[in-house]
Amino acid sequence: MIILNNISKRYLTKNGERVVLNPTSLKIPSNEHIAILGRNGAGKSTLLRMIAGVEQPDQGKIVRLAHLSWPIGFGGALHNALTGRQNVEFTARINSVDIEEATQYVEDFSELGKYLDEPVSTYSAGMRSRLAFGLSLSIDFDCYLIDEAISTGDKWFREKAALAFDERRQTSGVLFVSHNPGTVKRFCDKGLVLVESRLVPFSDLDEAIDFYNYGLLK
Repeated sequence: MIILNNISKRYLTKNGERVVLNPTSLKIPSNEHIAILGRNGAGKSTLLRMIAGVEQPDQGKIVRLAHLSWPIGFGGALHNALTGRQNVEFTARINSVDIEEATQYVEDFSELGKYLDEPVSTYSAGMRSRLAFGLSLSIDFDCYLIDEAISTGDKWFREKAALAFDERRQTSGVLFVSHNPGTVKRFCDKGLVLVESRLVPFSDLDEAIDFYNYGLLK
């Protein structure tokens, strides 16, 4: 379970204050497959980073009663100065995962070859996606936090990642952030919509998508 206890978030910009989330209290099951839909700039990624603990809310508290992944698709999960292999070893160590098994999984999944031993700072966006996604799947999390990751990379990688993720989500929950309803329909069955700094929950994904597509126009 992920418990949002009266959390809020806002930023000061050159154009004034921008409210990402008004005070919100909500319980989000960590063992279910839930989409967070929102238009570009709505604050979906900020919300996911707060849930992961990468970023803090301005007020309130988030209680995490599950082992959550970092936001897959968030570049801050990788250390640029380290090689791909060193990133795997470091992450496996802090998550108490067998380093050799994790490294072998990432090596096979990412197909980075010799580049696994090059600094991540030299990677292309596609190479970073392969490493980050393979690294996340090498660890058994209770819930995977996904930030548009499956929609990135070339067609071959997107399908490979989707198939691997399909298998992993049979035993794990998903919190999937996207602005594309077609992407989340493959992986989720419930939805939250972030609109006008409010988080609106729906027990049925189709209802969430209808509200996202049509309700926001009213």
